[in-house]
Amino acid sequence: MHFLITAGGTREYIDPVRFISNTSSGKMGYALALAATKAGHKVTLISASDLQPPVGVDFVGVDSTAEMLAAVKKFFAKCDCLIMAAAVADYTPVKKSKIKIKKSNKDLIIRLKPTVDILKWAGKHKKKNQIVVGFALEDKNLRGNAEKKLKEKNLDMIIANTPAEIGSDRATVQIKTINSNWTKIENATKKSIAKRIVALAKNI
Repeated sequence: MHFLITAGGTREYIDPVRFISNTSSGKMGYALALAATKAGHKVTLISASDLQPPVGVDFVGVDSTAEMLAAVKKFFAKCDCLIMAAAVADYTPVKKSKIKIKKSNKDLIIRLKPTVDILKWAGKHKKKNQIVVGFALEDKNLRGNAEKKLKEKNLDMIIANTPAEIGSDRATVQIKTINSNWTKIENATKKSIAKRIVALAKNI
């Protein structure tokens, strides 16, 4: 199989040196890339993380959500499974300053606009034989919100977790495919969780 995997938190620039981002480390996405590679699959990793890519993957570095969307669109048609592990920014500045914004004593107001939903785009454009896997980071109503995302975005699998897992090497996740009940994996390494996700995706 050809796995297309996204990782890291995208950066939305305000000016040439400042940006809006999130606390995603990219560890889960990189663990997935490593697991898929070790299982003998072809892997294209689209990453907004500064982590060192696993050996054997085709690496595509990006910064912004727009760049990640362009990369996903470029490789999506040739992949068998897309796993969107990246923490994609929900908003981006309406206007980016071409020069560094100078500090002043006045309030600075930055207008934001929604970014394109990459996962929704993939769910809408996937072919019959393609698999699309998403993540749902929720701080309340974990299963309810994740299951809603699974259905509304036409996904084949959803992995739900909480903000407590960000940056950690271990995590507790809950996994659901479109035709299965929820499975909970508690306090496991992200590498072992990644192996499980890759195996599940292969058998959907």
